[in-house]
Amino acid sequence: MLSLPSKVTVVEVGPRDGLQSLDHWIETDLKVAMVDRLSDAGFPVVEVSSFVHPKVVPNLVDAVEVISRIKRRPGTVYRALVPNKRGTLNAIETDIDEILGLMTVSESYLAKNQNMTLDEVINVAGDCFRVADDAGRDFIMAMGVSMMCPYDGVIPIDKTLGCVRRLRDLGIKRFYLAASTGVETPDHVHKLFTGAFDEFPDCEFGFHVHEKMGFAAANVLAALQAGVTMIEGSICGIGGGMVFPGGTGSVGNLPSEDIINYLNVMGIETGITSEAALAASRDIGEMLGIEITSRLAAVGTRDDYLQHGA
Repeated sequence: MLSLPSKVTVVEVGPRDGLQSLDHWIETDLKVAMVDRLSDAGFPVVEVSSFVHPKVVPNLVDAVEVISRIKRRPGTVYRALVPNKRGTLNAIETDIDEILGLMTVSESYLAKNQNMTLDEVINVAGDCFRVADDAGRDFIMAMGVSMMCPYDGVIPIDKTLGCVRRLRDLGIKRFYLAASTGVETPDHVHKLFTGAFDEFPDCEFGFHVHEKMGFAAANVLAALQAGVTMIEGSICGIGGGMVFPGGTGSVGNLPSEDIINYLNVMGIETGITSEAALAASRDIGEMLGIEITSRLAAVGTRDDYLQHGA
């Protein structure tokens, strides 16, 4: 018997995680229009941009301008990613609502992606949290490569929870645990989140999921069964690329419209209809000139499917 939450927050990361992964520049006007369209669709949380050094993420060099120009929908939380204390200081100069820190649990991946040790990145996370907290901004920590690494293989659950423990000791109580490679399995996802909720009942945990081998929907279900009520997705399925041995892997974010439809069909409240998510996806796909990878865009809703049968 499945035990599922009655309501789930679907967090939209396309304007940040999606656009930063594209191989071409998206004009500022289009970025603003994209965020506004997501707001109009009713997304409760939108990850607008990041304050990473322009040499590292040139596609998001216009973060301040985008944040200043978006139309803020009452009830929507607008978030920005920061890599360090300097980025956090820059972010709190804007009116962004929420700050997202970032680390990877895998030390091999961390060394290649952020050129830091695990001790260093945890200390940096503490600095970011304190700056955000002192400024009265909400803070949440993304823990990438928290289950599987292309270099190290399976990440032991105790190692991931040990990182959570150290971050919690610094005051951080909101987290995303990311299935970054797309080859994570439902049993691992369920055990990790069950362990996290059991050991840290005062903390909040969300799930960032990638698709590579067809496991993503099962992994989402496993996370929900463990008690997760926040799922991150990217409109149209854009972004989610990560460094792999030999280059960048084609590991994609799970399309937000597919997550929303999946949850809605199971009777889980998302606050966004499948039709509204699909319409936003098609508008943004056309706006940005990108391919939409979602099944919802290809097939339509379940009612659409049944209409073909009728």
